Amino acid sequence: MAIVWCAVRNPSPPLNVLLVLLDDVGFADFGSYGSEIATPNIDALAGEGLRYTGFHTTAMCSTTRAALLTGRNHHSVGVGCLANFDSGLAGYRGKIAAEAGTLAEMLEPAGYRNYMIGKWHVTPLFESGPTGPFDGWPLGRGFHHYYGFLDAETDQYSPELIQDQTHISAPGSYETGYHLTEDLADQAIRMLADHEAGAPAHPWLLWFAPGACHAPHQAPKPLIDHYSGIFSKGWDAVRTDRLARQIELGIVPVGTELPPRNDHVQPWADHTSDEQRVFARLAGAYAAMLDHTDQHLGRLISFIRATNQLDNTVVLVMSDNGASQEGGPLGFVNAMGPFNGIPEDMAEKVKRLDQIGGPDTHSNFPWGFAMAANSPLKRYKQNTHGGGIRDPLVIRLPSHIPDPGGLRHQFCHVTDIAPTILDVLGVKAPKTVKGIHQRAIEGASFLPSLSDAEAPPPKSTQYFEMFGHRGIWHKGWKAVAYHAPGTPFENDQWELYHLDSDMNERIDLAAEEPGRLADLQQRWWVEAQNYQVLPLDDRFALRFAETAERHRGGRTKYEFWAGMGHLPTDVAPDLRTRSYTIEANVTIPPAGAEGVLVAHGDATSGYSLYVQDGLLVHDLNVGGSHQIVRSNRQVPEGDHTLGFAMKRSGGAGVGTLLINDEPVGTMETSSIFFLLISWSGLDIGLDRGTTVSTYPSPFKFTGELHKVTVLLEDDQALDSQASLDTAAATD
Repeated sequence: MAIVWCAVRNPSPPLNVLLVLLDDVGFADFGSYGSEIATPNIDALAGEGLRYTGFHTTAMCSTTRAALLTGRNHHSVGVGCLANFDSGLAGYRGKIAAEAGTLAEMLEPAGYRNYMIGKWHVTPLFESGPTGPFDGWPLGRGFHHYYGFLDAETDQYSPELIQDQTHISAPGSYETGYHLTEDLADQAIRMLADHEAGAPAHPWLLWFAPGACHAPHQAPKPLIDHYSGIFSKGWDAVRTDRLARQIELGIVPVGTELPPRNDHVQPWADHTSDEQRVFARLAGAYAAMLDHTDQHLGRLISFIRATNQLDNTVVLVMSDNGASQEGGPLGFVNAMGPFNGIPEDMAEKVKRLDQIGGPDTHSNFPWGFAMAANSPLKRYKQNTHGGGIRDPLVIRLPSHIPDPGGLRHQFCHVTDIAPTILDVLGVKAPKTVKGIHQRAIEGASFLPSLSDAEAPPPKSTQYFEMFGHRGIWHKGWKAVAYHAPGTPFENDQWELYHLDSDMNERIDLAAEEPGRLADLQQRWWVEAQNYQVLPLDDRFALRFAETAERHRGGRTKYEFWAGMGHLPTDVAPDLRTRSYTIEANVTIPPAGAEGVLVAHGDATSGYSLYVQDGLLVHDLNVGGSHQIVRSNRQVPEGDHTLGFAMKRSGGAGVGTLLINDEPVGTMETSSIFFLLISWSGLDIGLDRGTTVSTYPSPFKFTGELHKVTVLLEDDQALDSQASLDTAAATD
């Protein structure tokens, strides 16, 4: 009997989805939203598609990702604030609940192949180690391949990388021209090329989430040079110029005025010339990072176009929240020092001016330029005013858009993205995922607005909450309250704005319309009850400490055997503000040996125990300050235990080098790890990436390393409030 094979490819194939999520990029940062920053590839997508001006997010990275992935409110799915945080309350577990399927899980039954590139940050970091558990990683939530990093941020020259479910080393270094953004674009293109080779009949979802423009702001020096000159005009001029362009482009209504500068932001002219030079350089690094990312996004778009798939792909480009306030009033060249109690004065910033954006910096720009990035909105990321939650959104889908280059001013929210995509694709959200009954989708599709500029908003009400800051939008009106941590919630001052006529919250109508304000406040409490926001609790500092202690389980001994892979920082030994001992069991051959025994961190911060020039050496690199102690005698041939012991006393310590438990060198320091060791993790036998100390990477140990043991003493004295501030400042 003859066998007749049926054709597999559908002559009218379903749409692909490219979802581009940028990090900490402000409302006014795309060229097509009024910026001086060159984003021609994003702007070209906008010119062939739509720009939404009423798109809102959740004010933070983890939370927006959870809402975007699931089409549900972030508290509803267990990610009330940071993925780093687990209070035990249903709304604050730091992990997407199983009853909230991700977009990838919803599309998989429809035949989609799902690929994830870049920042994830919806997995609790104590679950990010080499043994998982993996149910909260991308491959555990419906993606078929993953290449990126799990944490809030990573160094662009020395990233913490994962391929599928394995920690890997970056395929290059700063010296070889490596940059993470370029690598992510390469991997995205590879995944789509592999897809075309292996499954061309199937549609695909690609989520592309680079680290840009989250700190550290790192980019090619020529680009930083270029933008430093542009931003030398200062943040006041940037705000004015951007608003004028936004009015001209139709992004904001004619007559829109800038609100007063954000709290504690001074006029540009009030700063010294040195301060202005530093601030412009820091802003230049931020802008260069966005420009650089746009260039590599352009390569990805060009590949999709070259394979004749672009017009059959719905493309969305957005930011996860407003520009961040974590750079403080003066910005940072290397924030790792200040995080650990080492101030970075202006003279030091000026001294390192040309290094900003390079491999040994962890830079972030100051409040004034973050304010300008969010023009013409108030406040920043973390806040529920416009500067924290109103973001750019570009959508390209020629088959649905009759007016390419058009604008859409309807209110919409990140929870609305997944249901809109499902609506566009004609896919229904499954009632069960992996046998688990699913929570109802809480967002609403705004598909009608793609073809109709006058379509109504997809829903009438949306609440906001982050770190006690609260807000609610209802039928064009918004009530919002800034919450000062540690103060009673009943003392919060609620403001009232008619966004339909006052998009940037300049005219507070609370006194004129107390009844409307009271109604919106009551609506907020109802929404909070419905979506697992309650109980309100801003005592996050203590809960961060409790989370860390609970999941480390009081562990005081770590044994790392030869052959071990990379260990991310949140599952490595916690040496902050405590006494500890590091011991390495080695065999030194007759000809001697050198290299790293154990290293945790990178060039910006960390510690390393190593052998060099025959001596045992320890470098305590706290925020770039190399505190090096060398042994007073050579390490002899044979089997030995080489170690370093730190005895903490308050905020200081005494470190002792040890060979077979005998002291061979000491150091005293007033700079120990206070809040954060490093974003980069731990390795034994080498130091990958940008190195903790002054040796060349990877400085592999040339003797025989049997194991490394770390012993922690029970004298840790963390400042829990400062720990919270650090965690919040790095999401």
